[in-house]
Amino acid sequence: MEHHPRLVVTGGRGQLGRALGARVPEAVLLDIDEVDLTDREAVVRTITGIHPDVIIHGGAYTAVDAAESDPEGARAVNAGGTEAVAEAAAVLGAAMVYVSTDYVFGGEATLPYPEDHDTAPISVYGVTKLEGERAVREACPAGVILRTSWLYSRFGRNFMTTMLQLAQTRAVVRVVDDQHGAPTAAPDLARAMLDLIERMTQTAAPDRARIYHLAARGETTWHGFAAAIFAGWARRGHRVPTLRPIGTDQYPTAARRPRNSRLDCTRIARDFGLRLPPWQHSLALCLDDLAGAHAEAPR
Repeated sequence: MEHHPRLVVTGGRGQLGRALGARVPEAVLLDIDEVDLTDREAVVRTITGIHPDVIIHGGAYTAVDAAESDPEGARAVNAGGTEAVAEAAAVLGAAMVYVSTDYVFGGEATLPYPEDHDTAPISVYGVTKLEGERAVREACPAGVILRTSWLYSRFGRNFMTTMLQLAQTRAVVRVVDDQHGAPTAAPDLARAMLDLIERMTQTAAPDRARIYHLAARGETTWHGFAAAIFAGWARRGHRVPTLRPIGTDQYPTAARRPRNSRLDCTRIARDFGLRLPPWQHSLALCLDDLAGAHAEAPR
């Protein structure tokens, strides 16, 4: 995109926010220091004061296990905060994209989930993100709900950075091998979202919120993702641990995870021609970036 409409991004210091900010330096990135998503009036006042043409709502309560013992905290951000952002978008007549998740599904299906498959979240995080989707449909009828999966980048806490931290301290790492999904690189998602916004602004706004799925091409398990991370890190000259597969039942967590997190992304490819690269390709680029930064760091 050569010209970007005035853009506000919530969750501005998160993985996606940083990736969007890198592509659109003039974007206004809002995080907890700028606006508390649980303060409805402050959210509406702050966003309407900026007067954006487009709002990407990536801010969320993403601590999946912590949400199980803090459901009201998760709901205040993921449902209440989303409703406030959607209200601001509606007041302004701004385009809105809400970033949602594979966790709105139960994970029992055997095929990738299409957008119109029944939702059945099995965690507080999934429930409250689904409540956020409903808030968008009600408060900002022309908004877009974009579900993605297994987001990672070189920044912040995510599966890839966690694995690389463990590589420094553990001789053996055990990772679940019976949950399936597509690891999606934040820079890929950011680039595609900006393309989506450009195409949205060239077409008449729909009368109801559209739902799209967008994740990396291909699929793997968490163990398969870890194996690719460690293999790539070893090729770049770093020590890596021994990796062992385990079942979900051997790794109890406060929140249940979907066994199948695969998303069918054919609708967004058909409507807008958008497809993300294969997950292995993007992982290699991310590891290249990290290896370069690692080499340049002072000893």
